[in-house]
Amino acid sequence: MISLFSEPEQFTCSRAGCSATAGWRIEWRNPKIHSEDRVKVWLACDEHSGYLRDFLAARDFPVTMLALNPEDAP
Repeated sequence: MISLFSEPEQFTCSRAGCSATAGWRIEWRNPKIHSEDRVKVWLACDEHSGYLRDFLAARDFPVTMLALNPEDAP
């Protein structure tokens, strides 16, 4: 779980009910309410990466999917 005030112990998938380690970073935004510099991030395990990407793309949200590199995390 990601917390506001501490580093995550593990990168966990954002799919509801999933506790698997994420291997993907899905960057997206809702262009109706977010400016181009505002990007939201979901994390996804291999099993749910396609589901989460398709969920966002079906709503016409700009979506970028990147392999998650834990060393690059803030």
